[in-house]
Amino acid sequence: MDDILDRFRARIQAASADGSALLLRGGGSKDWYGQHVAGDVLDTRAHAGVVGYEPTELVLTARCGTALAEIEALLAANGQMLAFEPPRFGAGSTIGGVVASGLSGPRRASAGALRDFVLGAQLMDGRGELLSFGGQVMKNVAGYDVARLLAGSLGSLGLITEVSLKVLPLPLCEETIRFEIDEITALRWMNEWAGRPLPVSATCWHGGLLSVRLSGAQAALRAALTEMGGERLADGAAFWTALRDQQDRFFAAAQGGETELWRLSVPSAASALVLRGEQLIEWGGAQRWLRVERGVADDIRRVSAAAGGHATRYRAQGRELGAGAGAFHPLAPAVARIHERIKAAFDPAGIFNRGRMY
Repeated sequence: MDDILDRFRARIQAASADGSALLLRGGGSKDWYGQHVAGDVLDTRAHAGVVGYEPTELVLTARCGTALAEIEALLAANGQMLAFEPPRFGAGSTIGGVVASGLSGPRRASAGALRDFVLGAQLMDGRGELLSFGGQVMKNVAGYDVARLLAGSLGSLGLITEVSLKVLPLPLCEETIRFEIDEITALRWMNEWAGRPLPVSATCWHGGLLSVRLSGAQAALRAALTEMGGERLADGAAFWTALRDQQDRFFAAAQGGETELWRLSVPSAASALVLRGEQLIEWGGAQRWLRVERGVADDIRRVSAAAGGHATRYRAQGRELGAGAGAFHPLAPAVARIHERIKAAFDPAGIFNRGRMY
């Protein structure tokens, strides 16, 4: 694989020399995420393969172009999983793109976010230098924060060439139960359950229905079912997969036309948000999706900030247009300066995914 890294290095050094932009891309399944970006494509898929996997150590290391489906199949064969449940927006999804996007699925509130599972990474910076951060053991400390910094960076700091992730065992049993309740009651119940020893691994409220996934040992699930009640959902696994990959009706309706899909991150205990549009609530109340007509970005961000959170313009047509239409919540001046300094340290010529974040 050294020859592939040499080709990457040559492309990066040439781009830095003439100031041209590079668009880092694996399978392209998340091209729509973030702001409009242009540049010459640097395809990462040739740098693929699982470098190391020790099921007993709960650690997997893979090159950036390795297909997410390949990794998940390998883990499943050993009774393990990526516990943050990364969304799969297409068959070409790669592990490099998974880490760069920083997106987590329904299990995030109970298991942790993607960045919590990053143990180490290799990064090729804007000078073409290959840098290593973190390690391949869960007790590793040195460089740990820098490796986690790459999660959600959208390729703006450099090319993630390799990543080491902590993995976890698959749950022994899972059940999904459903309740027909209003939004206020759903938020209250989800927060009450979070403070009790219940095996809740995912929640979703939408359209007057609260769905709850229970994961763990059979005895724990039986006790929880007796205590919580609710109606069992026969196709629970299919429901959570569709939610994870955003293939159900709510998300499909936001992928075209004049509607926008917003992701609101707020404290789980925040009350119902008074906003126009249709909402779907996950993560015990901490993640709230809003499907709304275009042109209300300022209102959404004002309400989110008042609740102690922020809002991301997640999917929309014409992402580069309109006041307040930037994909991500505006940064405070001091935080923006920190971002600029970090970007300059890793990518002094500003060639990587130029403009994709801010």
